[in-house]
Amino acid sequence: MSDGRNAAEAEAQAAAAGERRAEWRAAAAFVVSAAAAVTLAVVYWRGGQPQLEGLFLGLSLLSLAFGFVTWANHLMPKGPFEGPRHDMASSEAERQAVEADFERGGTLTRRKLLVRTLGLAAAALGAAAVFPIRSLGPKPGGALLHTPWTRGRRLVTDDGRPVRAADVPAEGLVTVFPDGLPGSADGQAVLVRVDPALIHGEPGRQDWTPDGLIAYSKICTHAGCPVGLYQADSHQLLCPCHQSAFDVLRGATPVVGPAAVSLPQLPLRIDADGFVVADGDFSAPVGPSFWRRS
Repeated sequence: MSDGRNAAEAEAQAAAAGERRAEWRAAAAFVVSAAAAVTLAVVYWRGGQPQLEGLFLGLSLLSLAFGFVTWANHLMPKGPFEGPRHDMASSEAERQAVEADFERGGTLTRRKLLVRTLGLAAAALGAAAVFPIRSLGPKPGGALLHTPWTRGRRLVTDDGRPVRAADVPAEGLVTVFPDGLPGSADGQAVLVRVDPALIHGEPGRQDWTPDGLIAYSKICTHAGCPVGLYQADSHQLLCPCHQSAFDVLRGATPVVGPAAVSLPQLPLRIDADGFVVADGDFSAPVGPSFWRRS
């Protein structure tokens, strides 16, 4: 009888030792997951390196998964459990067993350790996941609604040379930028000279085209491609990306292709020295029209 009891005690001790080892393995996995997540955040914050970021993210998730699997396989009750229906009242032996479970400090301590290390790993991984928000950059504010064009700013070519009105040939096209900002992405425009009698100006824009000079944003309102081709016989600006065409004489309204919104027009005037200058910003926000609210 004593041999059987000794064997049962030895088996119980071995099971308890196995649970303790599993507990520490799971806790260590959660700590490794947290450390990898923190390292991921540090690498990202210091400028980022895609290979290292992928390595530490994978290590964090793999360690987290290892901890969960170890917890489930070695520390959760083993099933399946079956029992006959019986009176719901607890027997003396069952009450004693429950009391013994509560008196075992190891079980409750183990759960606290695992929950705490799991919380550490989850918090670190969550913090690392928040860091990429920094890559979105500052809020644009009203930057998308305006360009560098202001009243009195000269039109210049891509090499910074101011554009004289007399130098623009009839039915010719010149790509222009705001003075001081050659190559400006949102300020680029196309300048065309047409017969003033042919222009059907939008209401309020009759004085925007001095001597037949007319300018529109070079950014297509469909997908943002550069509108850099001009067909003189039809007076149409052409976008080579998706074959949209805009009527220069009628406010650059789209006549062919997927573009559904006119190119924004730049108001012009000629200063006392004969240079072409802007008389304000474009008539509408530049770029693809899908993001505009109105």
